[in-house]
Amino acid sequence: MMTSGPTTAVLGHRGASTDHPENTLEAFAAALSQGADGVELDVRLTADGAIIVHHDAWYRDGRMVWSTPVDERPEGVPLLAEALDTCLGAFVNVEIKNTPGDLGEGVEWSAEPALAVVGELQRRSAAGTADRVLVSSFDVATLAAVRAADPDLPTGQLVFDLAAWADAPEVAAAAGHRALHPWEPFVDAVLVERCRALGLAVNTWTVDEPSRVAELAELGVDAVITNVPAAVLPALGR
Repeated sequence: MMTSGPTTAVLGHRGASTDHPENTLEAFAAALSQGADGVELDVRLTADGAIIVHHDAWYRDGRMVWSTPVDERPEGVPLLAEALDTCLGAFVNVEIKNTPGDLGEGVEWSAEPALAVVGELQRRSAAGTADRVLVSSFDVATLAAVRAADPDLPTGQLVFDLAAWADAPEVAAAAGHRALHPWEPFVDAVLVERCRALGLAVNTWTVDEPSRVAELAELGVDAVITNVPAAVLPALGR
């Protein structure tokens, strides 16, 4: 679990998304076959409440995810359960997409995506499936809903602009999250030390340059999220 540890893990960003279509079972399997420790993926709620793996709020044919039933999704778009099955035994960072515009016209926010993800993970756990998962989101309220539904489920706060949200590490720690997921340009020794003092892991995105991966490992980040696992692993001696 990329919530703490002495070595830097590599997670495939939407799988091995340079080599395969992103957020597909093929991309996830490829990332793991290349040697990645796990994958990062995005989930959204369909019109009928299913959790699918897809980054954008719309499909390529122009239909919105939130207004399309799960059985009418495009070929190749997996369910979260299918993605987890493909990655069984590996680490999976499940990012919940849940901001205005993600859930339908006039819907500012809903706890439904968070509750659906927690419900799926709990069903799998009850069935004896040992998923290694951390749930992340940019949306503070979504992560709060996840923690309210399952306080034992590891969570990570995504943050894009640390200059605009300077106290994000402190806020994340106070909320009970296990990790901060900062955009890579904002990661330096000071940030890593701040997070360490707060008990937070640092999982950074999206890093495709091997030399930068090596620098981040020297800083002590817990995980790098990359589009090119095979290209960056040698920078870590793997």
